[in-house]
Amino acid sequence: MLERLPGLEHEYELVLAQLADPAVIADRARLRDVSRRHRELEPLVDAVRERREVVGDLEAAREMLTEAVGEERSALRSEMDAIEARLEEIDGAIRALLLPSDPNDGRNVIVEIRGAEGGEEGNLWARDLHGMYIRFAERMGLAVEHLGADPSEKGGYNEVSFLVKGQRAWSLFKFEGGPHRVQRVPITESQGRVHTSTATVTALPEAEDVDVHIDDKDLKIDVYRSTGPGGQSVNTTDSAVRITHLPTGTVVSMQDEKSQIQNRAKAMLVLRARLLEAERARQAAEASEVRRSQVGAGGRADKIRTYNYKENRVTDHRIGLTLYKLDRILAGELDEIVEALLSDERARQLAGA
Repeated sequence: MLERLPGLEHEYELVLAQLADPAVIADRARLRDVSRRHRELEPLVDAVRERREVVGDLEAAREMLTEAVGEERSALRSEMDAIEARLEEIDGAIRALLLPSDPNDGRNVIVEIRGAEGGEEGNLWARDLHGMYIRFAERMGLAVEHLGADPSEKGGYNEVSFLVKGQRAWSLFKFEGGPHRVQRVPITESQGRVHTSTATVTALPEAEDVDVHIDDKDLKIDVYRSTGPGGQSVNTTDSAVRITHLPTGTVVSMQDEKSQIQNRAKAMLVLRARLLEAERARQAAEASEVRRSQVGAGGRADKIRTYNYKENRVTDHRIGLTLYKLDRILAGELDEIVEALLSDERARQLAGA
C-alpha cells in the first residue's frame, strides 16, 4: 500500500495543474474527467499527508523516549499509544480510499418506480415510495426533477420517474433498485386484513453525452462521379464521397454538393451523428439489462426490503439490517440504511482485495 502513495500524490499535483490549464478548462469533457479524478484523489492525498505528519510525531516521541525517565517516560508512552492508534485509523482510511471507485460516482441518477404485485395497493405503495425518496433527496441537499408519471385510479402510480441531481446522487440511490415489499392493511381492505404487495424500483446512472472520436485509420473513403440531375460539374467530376466506418460498418454517402470537400464534410457530420446515436442505443440496452436485473419478477418473495406497518419495522434483506422506525424512514430518513449498505460494500471490497 505504502509503495503506491508517492505516485498518487504526484498524480494529484498533475491534476491540480490540469485544472488550471486553459486548454483543459475549454474542453468540457476533459474538464469533467479531470475534476472527477481530483475529487477521487483529494481525500486520499489529505490522508497521506496527515499520515506523514503522524509518522513524524511518532518518530520524535520514540527519540525522546530514549532519554526520558520517570513520569516523563510514562507520559511519552501514553502519547505514543495514542499516536499509533491514530496511525492505524489513517491506514484503514487509506486502504478504503485505495479501493476501486464506482465508475458512476458523481453522476445523477434516474429513479423509476412501478406498482407490481397487489393490484391497486401496489400502485399506492409506489406512490408512498416516491414520496419517501423525494423527502430523502431533499434532506441530502439533492435536486429532484420530475420526468413522468402514470397515475392509477385510486391516487397511486402505475409508474413514476424522476431525476436526482447532485454529487452524491448515485452513491445514495444506487442500492435502491429492486422489489420493495410492503405488509399493511390496504385502504381497499374492508376486513382489516394485512396484505403483502410490492413495487419495483430501478436506479440508473444518467448517461452522459458521448464524445464521438473517429480515428482516420478506421475510415475507408471512396470518391466517385455523382449521378442524377445536376449542374455542369455534378456528373463530370469525382465529387461524390462514400465514407465507411470500418469498426461498425456504418456507411454514409454524400453527393449533393459540387465540391468533394463539401460532400466529405457533410458525410462526416452524418457519420458522427449516426455513431453517437448507436452509442446511445448501446447505453440504453445496457440500462435495460440493469433494469431487468434490479426489478426481477417483482413478486412478493423476490424482494430487497420489507416494510411492515404493524411492527413499524423495515428490514433490508441483503445485509440483514432491521430497524424499528418505519415512520421516520418513510419521512425520508434513509441515512442509516444507505450508510450500512455502503459500509457493507466497502467491507466486501476490502475482503476481496
